[in-house]
Amino acid sequence: MPKLRVFSGAELCNFLSEHGFERVRQRGSHVIMRRGQVSFPVPLHRQLDRGTVRGIIRQSGLPRSLFE
Repeated sequence: MPKLRVFSGAELCNFLSEHGFERVRQRGSHVIMRRGQVSFPVPLHRQLDRGTVRGIIRQSGLPRSLFE
């Protein structure tokens, strides 16, 4: 299984926007992304931990191969 790419929070928000998610609101350094009934926070850090990206992949329902 290939390693996940390193994302910044802004890059991940843009990537999710391209795949149907919309930016609902922002409070501080966290953006809430939503598509339908699925919503989750994305921290706007310079570099996201791989565990955080894995959690976002799991919650988004998108295939992991898109994030590699």
